[in-house]
Amino acid sequence: MLLPHLAFVQIERIERRFGVVTFAAHVVSSSAMCPRCGATSERVHSRYERRLGDLPIGAQPVIVELTVRRFFCEGPCPTRTFAEQVEGLTSRYARRSVPAAEVVMQLGLMLAGRPAARLAAVFGLPVGRNTLIRTVRSLPDPPIGAVEVLGVDDFAVRRGRVYGTILLDMADHRPIDLFEGREADDLAAWLRAHTGVEVVCRDRGGAYADGARRGAPEAIQVADRFHLWKNLGEHVKKTVTAHHGCLRQAADDAMREAQQTWEQRPEAEDLAAAAAARRVDDTVIAQRIRRTFTEVHELKAAGLGIRRIKRATGLAKATVARYYHAQTVEELLVTTRTGKSSVLDEYKPYIHERFNAGVTNIKQIWTEIHEMGCPAAYGTLRDYMKPFRQVGVAPPARPAAPKVGQATTWLLTHPDNLDEDEAIKLKQVKAACPHLEATAEFVGRFAHMLTELEGNKLEAWLNDVDSSDLPHLKTFANGIRHDHDAVLNGLTLEHNSGAVEGAVNRLKVYKRQMYGRANFDLLRKRVLLSP
Repeated sequence: MLLPHLAFVQIERIERRFGVVTFAAHVVSSSAMCPRCGATSERVHSRYERRLGDLPIGAQPVIVELTVRRFFCEGPCPTRTFAEQVEGLTSRYARRSVPAAEVVMQLGLMLAGRPAARLAAVFGLPVGRNTLIRTVRSLPDPPIGAVEVLGVDDFAVRRGRVYGTILLDMADHRPIDLFEGREADDLAAWLRAHTGVEVVCRDRGGAYADGARRGAPEAIQVADRFHLWKNLGEHVKKTVTAHHGCLRQAADDAMREAQQTWEQRPEAEDLAAAAAARRVDDTVIAQRIRRTFTEVHELKAAGLGIRRIKRATGLAKATVARYYHAQTVEELLVTTRTGKSSVLDEYKPYIHERFNAGVTNIKQIWTEIHEMGCPAAYGTLRDYMKPFRQVGVAPPARPAAPKVGQATTWLLTHPDNLDEDEAIKLKQVKAACPHLEATAEFVGRFAHMLTELEGNKLEAWLNDVDSSDLPHLKTFANGIRHDHDAVLNGLTLEHNSGAVEGAVNRLKVYKRQMYGRANFDLLRKRVLLSP
């Protein structure tokens, strides 16, 4: 027998016409079973031919021309006649064999419409993209079953406009349902319809907390540790931004110490710093920050809150809040002034040394640093060296203060994972600012609670933060108190939402494969049924 699913038929002939392999066959059994009552019949009513698309052979399409019989039903059944089916080959009303239909279904689930149709054509199984989508949509939903530990998270159908919710059975990390919306009522309704949930793993969002509380009041809620760490990182960055002046002051102090060893005029460095500050402050970004700061604080002075300012300015709520809570515009310009490194930073000591050695030709120095791998344009070097040429000397290269992002990363990284240079710089950061040193201590203690699941230390940590002089960490601590039980469970129990985040990432792949062509129902089928 050529193919396993043709074991119950007799092959009469095999032909190849116009690039299509055709099998002519008939059923070898003498009887058939009624699909309704199960009675066996041998009385043949009539015969007819079915044409079934089958699995390709050597990338060539295959058609099975199968002669089948219609039987009289001899059992106690309202059905008078029925058509015979061949196990593993045919099904009612199907135009493809069972194996071919399974391949079409899997292609539709994995690749959706157009990509799956193109791949199927290469293999010799022609199928239209609309047929593939209809096949996926016709599949029944998998049973949800009993769920004890539920994972929940949101995802964007259309970012900023339409959102949905994905639910996972955390026992086997299997997506069990998707629905449109991410409000508390949506989750509460689902939980009421599916009782038995004992643990709900979620992010820090208040909507899911409220929905779980209303839909499954006896369930334990667990705040995800990843989101806890992410929230802490955001507040640490705000703390570093607020105290970045300490780091700049430390860099200035180091500059003054280095300059004492030089018997040269310091005016060059002052001119260079002033020129650099002017270049930054005159940028479009800096000007926009100043305008926005003025506009937001004028509205704030008029008594408007964040939501009303958001509507009046058209800015995002988070952006308005950042400007609203900033005390001075300098606080917002820190990121602009320190956010990007200069391409010359690595080569400044060499530039200063060569200039003081008598090489004042900018073109020559530009050629030398280009041979060393510096990608700076000639104009960048010219503007940087212009103050040096005015006074005829280059001071020591100013030690740059660490960027906000760099300092934040060092504070949030385990000391064992820092290289030697980063460890030294972190030590300098903590030495330059007692507030950042205290922040580092709080971060280390929280990280230890997070990784070792020592939730019993949470209350002491919160009290110590409340006693500190770190307003941004106090805000983080207040947020924890509003969600205290879930956070405590997250720092104590093994449950977490890591698998949910992975499922959301896979969902994004499915969504992008479909290019927005199909509706939510197709996305839901693919997520729930894909292997």
